[in-house]
Amino acid sequence: MPLAVQVQSASVQDPVGAGVVPAEAKARAPNLQLVWADGRYQGPLVAQAAAAVGLRVEVVGKRPGQKGFILLPRRWVVERTFAWLGKYRRLAGRDYETNPRNSEAWIKICLRNLIIRRLAKRTISKPDD
Repeated sequence: MPLAVQVQSASVQDPVGAGVVPAEAKARAPNLQLVWADGRYQGPLVAQAAAAVGLRVEVVGKRPGQKGFILLPRRWVVERTFAWLGKYRRLAGRDYETNPRNSEAWIKICLRNLIIRRLAKRTISKPDD
């Protein structure tokens, strides 16, 4: 499950907006040491923000000179999370929220709902025959 969620308007570039994510993730998981990031998040802003809270950022991206499709390591984690969120009608590809904080709240609600459903499946025992 994501430790931090950051939603911003389309006018904000990803590396600029990602500066607050390392601090939020470290606050929720103090023992966190490594963060995997998409290729778009490489650069000095993300690196400085991560170093300020003691995190190491490992960028998962294409290899130099790569042609065609090659499965990237750890990329499936992000895609799987997007697939989980896409199952919720409120987040299914249409973003009508005018305030990014509302979108963040809905993402967090959906992820918590997912956790609760998983926990409920574990605790329900089948009756003995």
